Amino acid sequence: MSLTDTTTRTTAHVVGRVDDVPPGEGRAFVAGDTQVAVFRLRDGSLHATQAACPHAGGPLADGQTDADVLVCPLHLYTYRWTDGSSTGDVGPVRLYPVREVDGELVVEV
Repeated sequence: MSLTDTTTRTTAHVVGRVDDVPPGEGRAFVAGDTQVAVFRLRDGSLHATQAACPHAGGPLADGQTDADVLVCPLHLYTYRWTDGSSTGDVGPVRLYPVREVDGELVVEV
């Protein structure tokens, strides 16, 4: 399901159920025609990024995460949840708004 917001040019997509993402892990989904990685941190918060690392295309959904950063599984580059910036010498990851609605994951792209 999708719903377009004409003021910001984003579309909200239901990509799966919150229960599809175990606490402390990430999973890859498709939101419209955009591949995204959705994470459910151990504190219950949700985050969404582009699916591929900007450095070498690593699968970010397979990365390790904590309350502050996401770590790419290929070369261990880290990205901040606050703004997507890297703590190293690579470009940032794109972050997407994500929320839970009646147990479903809704990602805006």
